[in-house]
Amino acid sequence: HISFSTISIVITIHLITLLVRELRGLHDSSEKGMIATFLSITGFLVSRWISSGHFPLSNLYESLIFLSWALYILHTIPKIQNSKNDLSAITTPSTILTQGFATSGLLTEMHQSTILVPALQSQWLMMHVSMMLLSYATLLCGSLLSAALLIIRFRKNFDFFAKLFSEIEYFYAKRSALKSTSFTSFPNYYKYQLTERLDSWSYRVISLGFTLLTIGILCGAVWANEAWGSYWNWDPKETWAFITWTIFAIYLHSRTNPNWKGTNSAFVASIGFLIIWICYFGINLLGIGL
Repeated sequence: HISFSTISIVITIHLITLLVRELRGLHDSSEKGMIATFLSITGFLVSRWISSGHFPLSNLYESLIFLSWALYILHTIPKIQNSKNDLSAITTPSTILTQGFATSGLLTEMHQSTILVPALQSQWLMMHVSMMLLSYATLLCGSLLSAALLIIRFRKNFDFFAKLFSEIEYFYAKRSALKSTSFTSFPNYYKYQLTERLDSWSYRVISLGFTLLTIGILCGAVWANEAWGSYWNWDPKETWAFITWTIFAIYLHSRTNPNWKGTNSAFVASIGFLIIWICYFGINLLGIGL
């Protein structure tokens, strides 16, 4: 609840900075809020791990909390590379949505830790599920960046989206020779610049997510063989994981063709966004499969 309250304040600050860009102090406060949220979620996961005796990834509630934690890890990547943080417009709202759903009354029965069934009492639980959730978080962010690219390309009114995904651009522009020029003075130039950056970021993020997804599926196959004596059974979860892998393999392959870069590949990635939620959430809610 502390982390959810903190991230709620952070998203409010983000909305304010969209309207009043000069408030640099507010932007710094939002970054400190994200750090506080990360520490709260980390503390929660560690304490639950200690109390339950197993890595907290045994149900939907715990996986959503871990997904929020993974989204913050993505939030910090541009900082490490000293790049413009285009991901913050994706990671911060995504964190509050996953945190909000996890702490809502819908998952109350899952808030208490339970004893794992024999098939889940394996070290592969931590390896496989953590890799899958890290890949989901990464691929979701990359897909949303691609969806943002499509919206900007096909939307006539560009101003709002330019502000949403380039709020950090303002602070860099103030230090440049263009500091006396407003962001919207050359909308076509900045629209092109922004879409190219979104395309580049989505490709890099999805490439990372695809690698994590591949590792997660391979670990899951080994775990399935250990638990049920077969590497692959075409269980609904396995089938949709394979479909997810195929969609993003098509995306990465399409990037090798110059004619498919940009809008076409972004459309494939946007489809992947829906496929991920079916694989992660839909199969669980239907309660089918092992």
